[in-house]
Amino acid sequence: MNHYVNYDIKPAATSPAPGDESKSVPLPQGWRCYKSPEGCRYYVNTGSKETTWERPSATYGTPVRPPAQRNSLPEELNAISLLSSSSFPSSSPFDVSQKPLSLVSHSLEFVSLFLCIQINCVTFPLPSVMPDQPEQQLLKPNEWSYCDYFWTDKKDPQGTPSVGGFEVLLQKQLKGKQMQKEMAEFVRERIKIEDEYSKNLSKLSQSPLAAQEEGTLGEAWAQLKRSCHDEAEVHLKFSNKLQCEVEKPLLTFRDNFKKELKKYDHHIIDLRKQLASRYAGVEKARKALADRQKDLEVKTQQLDIKHMNKHEEDIKKARRKSTQAGDDLMHNVDLYNRAQSKWFEEMVTTSLELERLEVERVEMIRQDLRQYTTLRHETDMFNQSTVEPVDQLLQSVDPAKDRELWVQEHKTGELRPVDMDI
Repeated sequence: MNHYVNYDIKPAATSPAPGDESKSVPLPQGWRCYKSPEGCRYYVNTGSKETTWERPSATYGTPVRPPAQRNSLPEELNAISLLSSSSFPSSSPFDVSQKPLSLVSHSLEFVSLFLCIQINCVTFPLPSVMPDQPEQQLLKPNEWSYCDYFWTDKKDPQGTPSVGGFEVLLQKQLKGKQMQKEMAEFVRERIKIEDEYSKNLSKLSQSPLAAQEEGTLGEAWAQLKRSCHDEAEVHLKFSNKLQCEVEKPLLTFRDNFKKELKKYDHHIIDLRKQLASRYAGVEKARKALADRQKDLEVKTQQLDIKHMNKHEEDIKKARRKSTQAGDDLMHNVDLYNRAQSKWFEEMVTTSLELERLEVERVEMIRQDLRQYTTLRHETDMFNQSTVEPVDQLLQSVDPAKDRELWVQEHKTGELRPVDMDI
């Protein structure tokens, strides 16, 4: 994790250095003087955010500082990001491409200047350091939207590499996909149970056990066996409907959901890699600029000691190289900001799309489970209807009537034995 923050920017003392009479002139209203780590003074207009190496006079525009320092930027700029707007327009919240900065002019105009921090190649503002800087507003206030709360990386307490905010979102979606798979497996097991139960009931209904029972009780028993067959049909239908109306939709949506997640994952990863590459380019250009600045500083000091034409020519070359290095840095910063803007926009779009997919997934599962309970209620109703005739026949069982019918069919004679006469 890279942190590039400069907390040591302090107003420089305005008292003149020995032999520097220009410093005795008060600064115009709105201007402040700062020092770089090398001790070089530069000036910032707190109102217009204009900066310059030259000490502004009462009538700004008359140079006071020697021109040898014009094209060398203060070291603090290596730790400060120049963002184009504090209100962050929706299209490009970190885009400086609309207001290019010139390193060869006598002054720099900044639309907004405040300290920031780079975390894993992503630039974030530090409003706590600049209390006057307005806070960023949520993109979707009061909605707890994914697009507002997953920009930084999540630290792992166990010391493993940090996880990106988008990766946290993606893991949640993958977990939801896995839960949906397990739900489908649960329904599949229930289908197997229903199939097996149906087969066993059908087989039981054909059992010859107690088939010779007679009378009203025999009729009730026969109806009970038929109800087992009817119940087997009910459970078979329940099994088929579970497969078509619950399990299949779960699996179909899961497959489509998986494809969508993979597409978004690869796209965001590619954009993050591009951002890291652009950030590396900025760091390389920043180092090159620092080297050119040091070289220019050395040659300038040599000129103060030895007033020679050769040294003047060396300074001109060093200044051109410093200017070119500054232009390269700003070009790389522009490319970085464009890459970050693209990543930002895609993060917002993709996180909102993940929200939509999650809502669809939850709603679809809710509807499937409601269909499950509906089918289950229907099964109970059909099962109840299969046993109702059994209940009616059981209520009609009459042992006396059964005895009468059986006797009439199977009687062997009505004459009873009598005593024998002698």
